[in-house]
Amino acid sequence: MTKLSKMMLTALLIMVLFFLNQVTLEKVTRENEDHLEENGFQQEIARRKAQYKAAWRKAQLYPDWRKEEFQAVNVTLDEDTAHPSLLLSENRRQVTWQESHQDLSSSTQRFDSLPCVLGQQHISSGRSFWEVKVKDAPSWDLGICLNNVTRKGMVTLSPQHGFWAIRFYNREYWALTSPETCLTVREIPHCVGIFLDYEDGDVSFYNMTDGSHIFSFTKNTFSGALRPLLRLWSSAPGTLTICPMGEENGGAINITEQEK
Repeated sequence: MTKLSKMMLTALLIMVLFFLNQVTLEKVTRENEDHLEENGFQQEIARRKAQYKAAWRKAQLYPDWRKEEFQAVNVTLDEDTAHPSLLLSENRRQVTWQESHQDLSSSTQRFDSLPCVLGQQHISSGRSFWEVKVKDAPSWDLGICLNNVTRKGMVTLSPQHGFWAIRFYNREYWALTSPETCLTVREIPHCVGIFLDYEDGDVSFYNMTDGSHIFSFTKNTFSGALRPLLRLWSSAPGTLTICPMGEENGGAINITEQEK
């Protein structure tokens, strides 16, 4: 092979290698661009989710807005869980403290130390809310609890023991955290709204009298059915009434015990 032929062959090989390199470079560039585009898309989704969550948290201040996102529940009280000193109305929407104990059948479901009663509803998904009229009770606890909480003997109302509740006692408002958190309200509530977001692990309380936010238990991980909780105090007898949830709330649902 002559020197000229060798030079021509070398030049051809260089051209082939250059072409292959360009093809490889373009392919890598396209893959990087696709990757960047995908990352940018994912980042945009994450940004919008963050904006939505921020707006959602801000909406804590507006219970009427939250009603658009939550399903109203017609809560009724479960007589099998009621402490013997608690008298339920015929429609199971009102509970009153009475000094004398009723002669009730023995039940493993009944509270025998704290004057509590649970709602019949078992909630294990979705966003739900209900309202309780509190103006006729000088002291009360309201909230939710796990279906399997302790009901006999010593009972501690705290998230660690399966209770998420607020309290009004001796003219002071408390969140039953551990330790308890003293709360400030702008106006004395005549009605309290309880908003439960099961998947988000959020339980929020609102003063439905002036529309203000009272307190939220956030970032919980629920496992199992949750039930509405009401408590009256023997030192300050009174009445709690569950408000009927009708068409003005987008149509209420009735969750039964079978829908655990």
